[in-house]
Amino acid sequence: MNQSEKERFMQAALAEARKGWGRTHPQPMIGAVLVEDGDVVAAAGVERPSSSGPESRLLEELGRKPKSGASLFLTLEPGASSNRLESGLRSILDSGIKSVLIGASDPVPEHANKGADALKEGGVKVERRILIDECEDLNLIANHWLQRRVPIFAAKSATTLDGKIACRSGESKWITGEEARADVMRWRRLFPSIAVGAGTLVDDDPRLTSRIEGEEEWCGMRFVFDGLLRTAMGRYLPSIYTDDFRDNTIVVTTDAAGTGYIRRLETEGVNVWVLPAENMKVPFSVFRKRCFDVGINGVYFEGGSRLISELLHTRELDYHFNYRAPILLADDKAKSVYRGFRTERLSQAIRLDQVRHEVFGADQLMRGFVSYPARLDVDETVFSHG
Repeated sequence: MNQSEKERFMQAALAEARKGWGRTHPQPMIGAVLVEDGDVVAAAGVERPSSSGPESRLLEELGRKPKSGASLFLTLEPGASSNRLESGLRSILDSGIKSVLIGASDPVPEHANKGADALKEGGVKVERRILIDECEDLNLIANHWLQRRVPIFAAKSATTLDGKIACRSGESKWITGEEARADVMRWRRLFPSIAVGAGTLVDDDPRLTSRIEGEEEWCGMRFVFDGLLRTAMGRYLPSIYTDDFRDNTIVVTTDAAGTGYIRRLETEGVNVWVLPAENMKVPFSVFRKRCFDVGINGVYFEGGSRLISELLHTRELDYHFNYRAPILLADDKAKSVYRGFRTERLSQAIRLDQVRHEVFGADQLMRGFVSYPARLDVDETVFSHG
């Protein structure tokens, strides 16, 4: 089997894994395919957190012993982090399979390669790192959770070529095209929660749900950052406080907020997290700890500009998605997505690592892990109030 064929079959395993997109938290997505005589004869993936490993399901559905020359492709090695070390290994060894090709190793360093090594000790030929980048990228949320034991904070922005998110008039719909916006819906479905600031909620009244053609509308946990509960002050409440998913909505505020507004939200069925704070701004570190305590392993921040800039200012943003449209406003008074920094040298710039590029129609997505410089020069006046 040549390298091209190996990658083709691993792509098939990745396709099986993606069937669990957004449904396996906090466990990783995993796919498996069995190849005999150059054809895939069985395939399986993890569909929910409590499901058995894909190796076991694949072999059960095959209903017979694999042929002597069969090869098993796995996007992730059997490991403790995926709760399938014993069952996965046993299924493979009992089946008589002698060739296993693996994409990514167990994400936890102390567990990495133990499953692969155990297979080799059992007489199985193991080949690793087949499409490893794709296999690791598939589980960027689960890997962060397993490696660091904290939820991953990711932000999304959609900008013009010159980094603007709205004209000076405030017009912003739509900067990116339909294909890019559809991809945003796909990422919304992956992350267990989505967050916006109070300003975005007031200005745009977003639904914050995932709406994918051919699928039922899906709503994860919806966070609204509102240090003073100004979103609860109007005569009419934003729709996410009154819609069918309102019990999935959590308003994150501070002890500076009025108790009357808290009661108003709770009466509507909206949850409120009151977090201790030194000022009117919700502390991201405390919010991250609260998410960890309740088992939320990822938050997808969709704005606004102030919220994302504050995440960068406090070094709390882990991952960033930037959709960029082939549009130039070339207007100093147009609204920028990032603000509040005094960057005089390139060495002081915030960068992205492990960058991936994708194209959606005329638009481009650049995404990667946020890497901070040793020093960030900040304009404190921008971040001085809540």
